[in-house]
Amino acid sequence: MMIKALSITALALITPTVGSADMLHPDDVADVRLLSGWRMENGNHMAALQVTLEPGWKTYWRAPGDGGIPPEFDWSGSRNMGVVDFHWPTPEVMDAGGMTTIGYRHELVLPFEVTPSDIGEDVTLDADLLLGICKDICVPVSRPLSADLSAAATEPDMAILRALDSRPDTVEEAGVASVSCTLSTLSDGMRVTASLDLPRVGPDEIVVFEIDDPSVWVSDAMGNRVPDGPLEVYADFVPPDGQPFGVAAQDIRLTVLGGGRAVDVPGCDTMVED
Repeated sequence: MMIKALSITALALITPTVGSADMLHPDDVADVRLLSGWRMENGNHMAALQVTLEPGWKTYWRAPGDGGIPPEFDWSGSRNMGVVDFHWPTPEVMDAGGMTTIGYRHELVLPFEVTPSDIGEDVTLDADLLLGICKDICVPVSRPLSADLSAAATEPDMAILRALDSRPDTVEEAGVASVSCTLSTLSDGMRVTASLDLPRVGPDEIVVFEIDDPSVWVSDAMGNRVPDGPLEVYADFVPPDGQPFGVAAQDIRLTVLGGGRAVDVPGCDTMVED
């Protein structure tokens, strides 16, 4: 079976009809807020973005596929905020008009874990958010968001817990035996071929390639699951200067999606040059 592996692109957006977009206010179809969450035993704070959509609307995963704007945050106005780690719930693969996108219908609860700069003190979130929502047209949503993350808050939020429970499987949970990658030089960049030895994830497997550097364009990728064998997929990586460049095993992230499941592969076990 032929597998199309989707790749992350720089803010790909299906351009809406200007008149329709002008008449539609995002507040009519999307309720966007921050859930303040709770302080965990390790001193970090678990909070979440919640996007509730009207029927028929969708929003996007961090790698949206053929179109869409994933959530982007500017945290620069926040106080006592160090590192932020997102815990993405398993997305849905959606097809509309021959375009394959990856995202969420009805609701997205996106947990994020904040490491305070000063452990034990409150965190004040003051963020600017950009995301895309789509139905028959696509609308960019730009919204200021704020929340106080109290160090005294210890009661977990059930909506956030449910989102955390729907995360992709780890390589250990999915039974991934190995991920070997080969790096080949192209005239304008590099090609990465990955062989993933793992049990079948679902009936229609899709593989998503990502790379650490967001300025690098990643092609759609193609591949095959070898009968009773591994997934064999490849993608081309082209930097802004259109020149070959170094790619390390830990620079590559792959996600295998299928049958409502996902497997998060945070890097290649090995990377050899062809």
